[in-house]
Formats: sequence, structure tokens, C-alpha cells
Amino acid sequence: MQQLIDRFLDWLPGNMDKPARILLILFLAAIALQAIHRIIPHLREAVVARQGNREHGLRIRTLSRVVRYVLTVIVSVVTGLLILGEFGISVAPILGAAGVVGIAVGFGAQSLVKDYFTGFFLLLENQIRIGDVVEAGGKAGLVEELTLRYLRLRDYSGNVHYIPNGNISVVTNMSLEYAYAVIDVGVAYAEDIDRVMDVMGRVGQALRQDPAFAAKIVEAFEIAGVDTLADSAVVIRCRFRVMPLEQWNVRREFLRRIKQAFDQEGIEIPFPHRKLIYSTPENDQGGRESQQT
Repeated sequence: MQQLIDRFLDWLPGNMDKPARILLILFLAAIALQAIHRIIPHLREAVVARQGNREHGLRIRTLSRVVRYVLTVIVSVVTGLLILGEFGISVAPILGAAGVVGIAVGFGAQSLVKDYFTGFFLLLENQIRIGDVVEAGGKAGLVEELTLRYLRLRDYSGNVHYIPNGNISVVTNMSLEYAYAVIDVGVAYAEDIDRVMDVMGRVGQALRQDPAFAAKIVEAFEIAGVDTLADSAVVIRCRFRVMPLEQWNVRREFLRRIKQAFDQEGIEIPFPHRKLIYSTPENDQGGRESQQT
């Protein structure tokens, strides 16, 4: 590092005074930073355009941001060292001291070191990409930024959460390759379950054939069957296999259509019932009457 800095300082015109040389260093650093922030996004989009796989495109976008961040830090550090060299301050002792200080900081700031190591493996193993919807560190939302130090999420309400990578022990990625729109439909106990599932199947098939949803649903509609015998309803579980991030849109549309279909077919969607049993004063033997509400 010291040799490279000395060579660069020797490359600068010798007849320039010190302020002019410092201004030249700052000017070159500004050009380098501008090039980093302009070239990398264009290069990223060019590479993404050649990728036929959405997953590869998301990974490239995520890695490009990290590369841009690292290059920005390197340019800033080198610029600072060059300016110090212009003032006659030897860089070698600073670099040596930085190594010692780095060891001390490493012991004292273990959480920060953990953040960087965890962030590195999150990127290396492709667990999180820009544009994914994930749950991590107790928060869920859309991934807006992933650096070596933190993860930035924006939830459905628009709140932004900054999560240090060291706090992430489990990642739930809801948009990796594909997703399932899982729907539980409750009907009254008096209904014919086979008839109900037949109506659900027709609605699911019609939804998949709809041009507005055909590209979002990648496999045929599945009905798992009766999932729960609840207090007031028989719960039937079904699901669609869909493209990433489309599970919520498909689920909402299916629920809207199944409500309309049940109304047309006279199938009851139950509400909670409670059976009350109470004694009547007119009954000498303490007989009871019941009323269902």
C-alpha cells in the first residue's frame, strides 16, 4: 500500500504546489466515485438483461450494491491516505497502527464483526436478494437494501426496519423460486362436503384460466380436503402454486370468487354459534329449555 501511494504521489506533476496537488487528488477521487455510481448500475442492468432467470437477476442486483459500497469505501480510504501523504505524514506507521487498532476493535466490537460475517454469508449463500419478501430478525417486509452490515426491510404499512445482520438467525424467504397461496375455507356442518369441494374446484379452475391470473398460477388448483372440524365450521384447505410475490393477490381473488359462488349455490359460510341451556321457573321439576344463538 505504501509503495502504491508513493508511486501515485511521484506521478503527480512536481511543479504543482501542495494545495493544487490536493485539489487534483480530490478531483480524481470524485471522478472515480462518479464512475463507480454510474458504470456499475449500467453494467448490472446489462448483465441482468441477459439472464433468463429472475432469481439470477435478483442476486446480481444485490451483489452489485455490495460491490459498489466496497469500491466506494476503498476509494475514500485511499484518497484520505494520499492527502495525508501530501502533508508529509508517513502512511506506513498509520497502516501498522491500524492493524493493531483493528485487532483491538475486533475484540471490543464483536457484534459489528458478527454483522459483517453474517452479511457475507447471506450474500454468498443467496439467502436474501433485493426485492424479496422475507421475515428476519423478528420483522417481515420487502427487502430494499442488503449490505454487509445490515438488512433494510419495508413492511406493508410502509415502516422501514433496519436489522443488523448479526441479529439474523433464521431467514424465511417468501419469494424464492415460487410460492403457495394457501386458503382455508369454512362451511357449515350441514353442508355436503363433496358438493362444496366441487364448487371450490370449479372456482379454482376458472381462476387459473382467467388471462389476468394465468401467468401468475403455475400449477393446477389443489384441494387437500377437510383440515379442521372447528367449533362452528368445517374447514377445507386448498392451495395454488404461484409465481413469487403473487400468493397474496391470488388468495384475495379466490376468496372473492368463492364468496360469490357460495352465495349463488346457497352454501352457508357459518358464523360463530353458541347454545345456551337454562332452567324455567314454570317447570316444577327443574326442567330445562335450550336456545341457540
